[in-house]
Amino acid sequence: MMIFRLCLLVFAASFLAPHVISAAVATPRDISMVAAFFQWFETAMEMVFGYFMGSKPNAEKERKKGTTRESRVSYDNYHVLRVIPGSDQAVQELEMLLDEPGLDFWNPPLKNRTTDLLAPPDLADYLKLYLQEREIPFSVLTSNLQADMKNQNPTQINRSTQLKIEQGHPMSWERYHRYKDIEAYLDYLGKTASELVKIIKIGKSTEGRALKVVRVSSSKGKSANPAIWIDGGMHGREWIAPATALFILKQLVENYKTNRAVVDGIDWYIMPVANPDGYEYSHSTDRFWRKNRSKASKDIDDYDDYGDEARFFWDDVKRCEGVDLNRNFDFHWGEVGMSKNPCKSTYGGQHAFSEPESKAISDFIMRQGDQIKSYVTLHAYSQMILLPWGFTKQTPSDHSDLMYVGRKALDALQKVYGTNYEIGTSPTLLYPTSGSSDDWAKGKAGIKYSYTIELRDKGKYGFLLPASQILPTGRETFAAIKTIARHVTLE
Repeated sequence: MMIFRLCLLVFAASFLAPHVISAAVATPRDISMVAAFFQWFETAMEMVFGYFMGSKPNAEKERKKGTTRESRVSYDNYHVLRVIPGSDQAVQELEMLLDEPGLDFWNPPLKNRTTDLLAPPDLADYLKLYLQEREIPFSVLTSNLQADMKNQNPTQINRSTQLKIEQGHPMSWERYHRYKDIEAYLDYLGKTASELVKIIKIGKSTEGRALKVVRVSSSKGKSANPAIWIDGGMHGREWIAPATALFILKQLVENYKTNRAVVDGIDWYIMPVANPDGYEYSHSTDRFWRKNRSKASKDIDDYDDYGDEARFFWDDVKRCEGVDLNRNFDFHWGEVGMSKNPCKSTYGGQHAFSEPESKAISDFIMRQGDQIKSYVTLHAYSQMILLPWGFTKQTPSDHSDLMYVGRKALDALQKVYGTNYEIGTSPTLLYPTSGSSDDWAKGKAGIKYSYTIELRDKGKYGFLLPASQILPTGRETFAAIKTIARHVTLE
């Protein structure tokens, strides 16, 4: 029976090939058709030769053995295209590609705004054809993303040498660090600056990592001070966000004497990495992983019952794992800007607060009552300060107050290096979102001054922002944060 199935596969591949190619060229809207066919054909041949050679495909072998270690995802010859839809029709044409398998929109299409789009090598030419036939302007930012990745992070010096340089911890701000280094730095601060720092474990991640919040306060015991919340790293691939949160933490603690004006009388809650599993996975396996690492639901990745042929349709099943934590908060969850497809990077989960990370953040913030006066979540990239609401173009009744403080923060930021930032709501500057943490912080937690700061840059490097920009990004962002703190704690 198996031989008969294999023969059918070979016959089908040979017969369908010319028809698939001609159909895809005639209707470039189905740009994934050719790539999917040849991926299917390649897997079929692998099965044929594997069967007659007495072995299963390597990926299948590993899956059957239950191996948990994954090979690093390669982005050799992956393209990043920058598209600028100049009309509503062009936006609609791009929106038709949002669910195309293999394509990853790094930001959804908006009229007269740039959209960066990641395409694998077997789709890149068809994507270009699609855009050219519709006269949608685009440029190729890179034709080999893997090569660009090599230039982002310098090699770490000897760990013992680093410990000596930093006098007991491995952190520096000349490179991006793994999560173990970040934890070591937090523990270091907790021990060496115990009069200011308290490490609070608010829960565990999907994979069991401790979710840590650092409380910085010069007040003894329980404090009634107004507080500022900062989190970073809600999306794994946005490395500059945790690095910036850690820089801010360093300024508040290690440079306390310089910055005591914003420490004395104010409590700070800083969560450098809100998504430690996704952050670590972006270092170890897939550099552009966005979501957390919760497992795919059974009806998606359990394909044993369908036989070996089903591998063709689930070859990219790892993409179907994880939830976008910034679509998982319980405020207008699932209404807009969130995918219900678990294989997409903006999948918001099966229900609000389905994920331990978002639930832990929510529970902790709610326990603080009305102490927290400002919620700031750090993301990348775009160079924007975003205000609620994200789920609608309507603005809250105190929008003018948020804009006033936001503009003061923007001015302070731009004075440091002249970096150009924009300010506004997500639907007007980026895209509509629902289930986001900043909307939840204002709408459910009652935190008046809620902001998302999209850090450097505007897309030249994107998620691959060089480590040489950590310090300037940190300095200008800290200037903005101090301004927010001064204004909101006066009310």
